[in-house]
Amino acid sequence: MESSTAVKAHELATGSSTIADLIGLAAERHSASPAIRHKVAGAWTDVSYRELGEIVSEVSRGLIDLGIEPGDRVAILCSTRPEWTYADFGITSTGAVVVPIYATNSPEECQWVAGNSESRAIVCENAEQVAKIRAVHGDLPALETIIVVDPSGEVGDAIALDEVRERGRGRDPEQLAERARAVTRDQPYTIIYTSGTTGPPKGCVLSHGNYRDVITMCEQDAVVQAGDVAYLFLPLAHSFALLIQLTILDLGATLAYFGGDPKQIIPELSEVKPTYLPSVPRIFEKLYTLVTAHGDAEQIKGATKVGLAVRQMQAAGQEVPAELQAHFDAAEEKLFKNVRAAFGGNLRQATSGAAPIAKEILEFFFACGVPVLEGFGMTETATASTVSTVNDYRFGSVGRALPGLEIRIADDGEILLKGPNIFQGYYKNDDASFGAIVDGWLHTGDLGSVDEDGYLFITGRKKDIIITAGGKNLTPANLENDLKQSRWISQAVMHGDRRPYPVALITLDPEEIVHFAREHGLSEDPAVLAKEPKVIELIQSELDRVNERYAQVEKIKKFVILDHDLSQETGELTPTLKVKRNVVNEKYADLFEDLYR
Repeated sequence: MESSTAVKAHELATGSSTIADLIGLAAERHSASPAIRHKVAGAWTDVSYRELGEIVSEVSRGLIDLGIEPGDRVAILCSTRPEWTYADFGITSTGAVVVPIYATNSPEECQWVAGNSESRAIVCENAEQVAKIRAVHGDLPALETIIVVDPSGEVGDAIALDEVRERGRGRDPEQLAERARAVTRDQPYTIIYTSGTTGPPKGCVLSHGNYRDVITMCEQDAVVQAGDVAYLFLPLAHSFALLIQLTILDLGATLAYFGGDPKQIIPELSEVKPTYLPSVPRIFEKLYTLVTAHGDAEQIKGATKVGLAVRQMQAAGQEVPAELQAHFDAAEEKLFKNVRAAFGGNLRQATSGAAPIAKEILEFFFACGVPVLEGFGMTETATASTVSTVNDYRFGSVGRALPGLEIRIADDGEILLKGPNIFQGYYKNDDASFGAIVDGWLHTGDLGSVDEDGYLFITGRKKDIIITAGGKNLTPANLENDLKQSRWISQAVMHGDRRPYPVALITLDPEEIVHFAREHGLSEDPAVLAKEPKVIELIQSELDRVNERYAQVEKIKKFVILDHDLSQETGELTPTLKVKRNVVNEKYADLFEDLYR
């Protein structure tokens, strides 16, 4: 078990007691510093903390003018952009409760979240999002007000966010100050609906105290630092992005929002030159493929080994032998500096969360001077539980417990957590499966171990374990991640519960497989390539390479290539790009069945 000492506030933090008073204090403390950086007409533009405080105050007072009361739920249906932040803190400062909804959700999914939470108002990004709510408004009896960020197009009687701000200017600021002061730590700050890989999303009720404490815990461990520029493209509807937003703004650092086009993330990294990057594994996997696709595998492996050795010796203050330094300098010129440039050249650390990532990918980036390190948490822990930093990491581990958090491993290997960041339960849903709290301990549903130095290692999910017909327990994530390191493979889903042997569903990387197709004079149509003998032979060779690392009972015996990639739009991936295993197993049951004939 890993426990830690009492948490001490960071000297540059706002010292807020809740999230409701955070922005007001940040505006006073960090007044002229840039809080927000975003693209306006193609140029990066800053919003100071003073300006941010004024905007949030106007939004808050406008919501009061619209009749929003303390405890009311107000939803946000919007992609990651500054207005999401304005709305978030605007709602919070009134004493109301924020209910994030993924901008990629269908109308029916929006209806579930807004309806289950009984939201009285919703902030929509644009006409497209307003249309989703209009389509299900009849099933949302509590919803009275629709606010829209961008009022162009068909938005009906939705109220523009600018109009909300205008209404707010006519309200007494002291009325808002009273609202913010009245908010207590035990009151709900947000209800975040888990994207979930099974069943309808459940609303995690997280208090002001939960998030205020976890912000301080992260600041104590220097996950995010004062002076950082963090580039954010993750959906703010996800707890990972939310925590980064809160911590950055509490410390007076700068939050740079992506321009809205996922294809421009890499170019924007070069423009913003962030010092901190929160992300999900799929982005690092794609970057790894991008960098290594056309290089010699053995040379890259050798360069990684050299880079790791030299950087670890440097960190320990040891002298690097001349011959090793010469190899490092050659790799630096040929490879390392180019990889750092892909991240903007200034990156202090990147954090990978929300899903597992292959150890080899982490080692590669670290060798290049781009520390991509893992953390662990869940929405139910107000995002974070363990973290890794450049000065405190172990490859393959998700780090050590945040200050104030305890970890216990149950007899069956399940990870149990206890601390001030543990959620208050599910909204209108007493779920007794994972997420249950027994004697103060949260049952996470994850399996793992803690080493003698307190580093936590995740070995799998209880519900994802495959038990073969022979009684062997298999953890699919390990083999799946190894397969996804292939240049040609986008997704791999292992199947085999109560079956004689494991099989896999494979999807091709649509951006990479076309190169193979052109080299071999093949059709570039994914549906055709999925059945092409040369492609099947190619994937078999990749599978053979991976299978060599595993025991006979763990080896994937057969596979099928899907004629399209998995996606969120088709319901197979969560918004953080995790595979919905139950959906895949059900949707492609016939394909899996054919592999056992």
